[in-house]
Amino acid sequence: MMKKVSKKPIVKAIVVISVILLCGIFMFSCTSKKVDEKAEVYKVGAVFSVTGRASFLGDPEKKTAELIVEKINADGGINGHKLELIVYDTEGDATKCNLAVKKLINQDKVSAVIGPSISGNSMAVVPVAEETETPLVSCAASYKIVFNEETGKPYKWVFKTPQSDSMAVEAIYTNLKKNGITKIAIMSVTSGFGASGRGELLKYASEYGLTILADEQYGPKDTDITVQLTKIKGKAPEAIVNWSIGPTQVLVLRNRSDLGMNDIPFYQSHGFGSRKNIEQAAGTAEGVYCPLGACNIAELLPDSHPQKKVTMKYMEEYKAKYNEGLSSFGGHAWDALYIVAAALEAVGNDKAKIRDYIENIKGYVGQHGVFNFSPDDHNGLTKEAFNMVVVKDDDWALVE
Repeated sequence: MMKKVSKKPIVKAIVVISVILLCGIFMFSCTSKKVDEKAEVYKVGAVFSVTGRASFLGDPEKKTAELIVEKINADGGINGHKLELIVYDTEGDATKCNLAVKKLINQDKVSAVIGPSISGNSMAVVPVAEETETPLVSCAASYKIVFNEETGKPYKWVFKTPQSDSMAVEAIYTNLKKNGITKIAIMSVTSGFGASGRGELLKYASEYGLTILADEQYGPKDTDITVQLTKIKGKAPEAIVNWSIGPTQVLVLRNRSDLGMNDIPFYQSHGFGSRKNIEQAAGTAEGVYCPLGACNIAELLPDSHPQKKVTMKYMEEYKAKYNEGLSSFGGHAWDALYIVAAALEAVGNDKAKIRDYIENIKGYVGQHGVFNFSPDDHNGLTKEAFNMVVVKDDDWALVE
């Protein structure tokens, strides 16, 4: 009679082997997402107006960029390389910005720079990026940042993510024309952003059949704009278009209300893209129109919108981390840093290759549009990247 062999040792062995294999798979999955500590660190520089008169731009930009870096590194970095973000506060000062960019390039040895926050600062550092052959992705609006008017071509090493002021003007003028408005007044702040916007307002007016009855300007530190508004009131325009950022765009609404001019349709530039402006206007922003990117109105976009998913994700992550609403400006940094990160992932730490990669990006879905860069276009957006919105019940609402 054969002796019966016990199956217990075999079963035990199978269990042990299975546990070992599962542990191995688990360990591999964990380690595969870790940054390779021995690999070269990818450094990206950032220059934002974190404090000072333009802090409403730079603060959300810095927070957004730090959020992105945290997420990238938690997910294993860029092809195993840790991403290091080196941020300098320009305080909105062109000289400080220039020195910061030079430090990032010459001392910190960054692969690329994102920012500055404002147009004047951005134009001041264009020569630095060009001379040092360093990719720079600006977070400011003026088309002059990327377009060399002397050559009629884009600057080789400079890109930007916000929609250009020319696109914002066309979006506003399209809406004015749709509403049968032909006589307008324009207002602008005497800054780089304001001057660039004013130039585009004047340039495109005749193309849209508009007559400019008044053209008023004011300083970025002015505390009263009643005189300019009074002159405009006397001209009886059918609508007013204001071009500024910061406190003056709220001040002009308060002064307008004090003068009893709320019945005249009022349009702000895309620089109005923060709910904080609505709050600070204390009811005087009701009914104001402005062109904004998708990230401002993620919840209002239809599910079929190409940016719905990415804007909702950003909104949820930003609110969860900082417990505050996002603005257009943080979205500019989101686009800029993710574009640079995509280039690093594709071509590695080589400035020339990073530049070439960005210049050829097509169909990149960001916070402010679907980017299609080319050798002739270093912004990669069209006026379709804007949505016309109106302030309704102290919040944004899509214009039908």
